[in-house]
Amino acid sequence: MSHSHGAETVDEETHNTSWSANLELPEHEASCERVVDDAVEAVRRTASGYHVNLVTHGAHGHPEDYLYDALEADFGDEITYEYVEQCGCGGHVVRVHVA
Repeated sequence: MSHSHGAETVDEETHNTSWSANLELPEHEASCERVVDDAVEAVRRTASGYHVNLVTHGAHGHPEDYLYDALEADFGDEITYEYVEQCGCGGHVVRVHVA
């Protein structure tokens, strides 16, 4: 079951504001790789000076186990990130600030 928390699907739009990316869809539950790929794309679609909340599916556990290294590898010091919370539905929120 998906709980989007008002988050949007990742698309080709560049967000010139802070926003939340929904990574809790059935395709995300089925593939941790899809979560990582869409998370990286969401960060790419976030304009400098803003942040994106990555709302990940709970099926893959805590994002530090699979997402943090990928973000660091792709963006290095162009971003900072912080763990925000675990949602009641089991998902997790990671806030990524784009420099």
